[in-house]
Order: sequence, then C-alpha cells, then structure tokens
Amino acid sequence: MKAVLFDYGGTLDADGSTWLERFYPIYKENGVDLPRDRFDRAFYDSDDALPARHALAGLDLEETLRLQVGDVLAALAPQRAPLAGAIAGRFAADSRGQFRRLRPVLERLTARYRLGVVSNFYGNLDGILRAEGLRDLFSVVADSGVLGVVKPEPGIFLHASRALDAAPAECMMVGDSVKRDMRGAVAAGMKTALVSIDPEPPAAGQDWTVRSVVELEALLS
Repeated sequence: MKAVLFDYGGTLDADGSTWLERFYPIYKENGVDLPRDRFDRAFYDSDDALPARHALAGLDLEETLRLQVGDVLAALAPQRAPLAGAIAGRFAADSRGQFRRLRPVLERLTARYRLGVVSNFYGNLDGILRAEGLRDLFSVVADSGVLGVVKPEPGIFLHASRALDAAPAECMMVGDSVKRDMRGAVAAGMKTALVSIDPEPPAAGQDWTVRSVVELEALLS
C-alpha cells in the first residue's frame, strides 16, 4: 500500500461523529433546544446551501462554522442569532483538540505513506487545513466543492489516487460514512477502514474497523 486517504468531517476532526451529531448537543447547551427533526432539516439546509449563500474563499474554520450556524439559527431561532459565535467557537475548539491529538500520528504516517484528504466540503477545505497547520501533512486535498464531484462517486477518489501517483488498489480510504466513504472507495477499487465508535459497528464490507485514526498505526504495522 502506498497511500492513505482520509475523510475530513467525522474522521480527522472527530472520532466517527458526524457534524450533525456533534452540533446538536452544543445548541442545546446554549439554550436552543428544539425537536430533533426540525434541527436536522435546518442543519442540512444550511449545510447544502452554504457555498451558494456565502462567499467562503479564504475563510478559516471558525468563520465558516459561524456562517453555517448563523443560517441554522436564522431558520430555527432568529432571536438567538448572537449565539452563533459561541456555538461555532465551541465546535471549532473541539475540532482543534482532535487535530492536536492526531497530528503526531499523521506525521509518523507520512514517513511511510502518501497522505490525502477526500471530502464532501464547501470548496475551502484546503485553506482551512492550512490555517489549522495540517495542510503540510497531505499531498492532495480533494474537496467536492472545488472538483464538482461528490462522494460516493468514484471520480473524487480516483482524482486523489492519481495525484498521489498510486493505483486505487494501493490506496486505503479512512472514513466514518458507510455510504459515502466505504462504498465510494470500494467502487473505486480501494481498501477501506471505517471509523466507528459504535459498540457494534456496521458490517459494510470494510476491510478494517477502527475507533479512531489513532488506531491506524497499530493496524498498519
């Protein structure tokens, strides 16, 4: 194996928890306690439409999150709009704690493999990784918002493997989504590792299951 590809949200910034699952309790802690179905709809609407509603180029992680949270609050609780900064700041702080935890692991992996990121994102992930001090670890960042190809379409995975000068069979995709990461990478001909904190992780045909990117070192050794 020559290359290891990582999903971003839920994989590099958390141990198998989606943005939706991480955000909901933070809203509740800040007094925005709404039925889960309403929150889910507002979250996905904000997430899907963010690049169309806002100019994201050059924004860092917290600035991007503040816009995403702002749109959710505008839909659900416009009177609580001033909370956007606190909610986004808490989420960003949690992500940065994970970055600090994973960076030594990623640094050691770069000595043995070519690393890349494959993510359904807003088009500004390269800049966010640079601002967070992580971009130097990855030889390619395949951002769906830039490429116009989204996971699980094989094309976004194949773009990354070509950039790393590795055949698909020489690549492992590490991600927390069965539908987007595991099935997409398998369709592209790659090995897969599912990041899951579930006591009974889904059996989705993945080659390996880990609870965190931290466990990859032992797995790959």
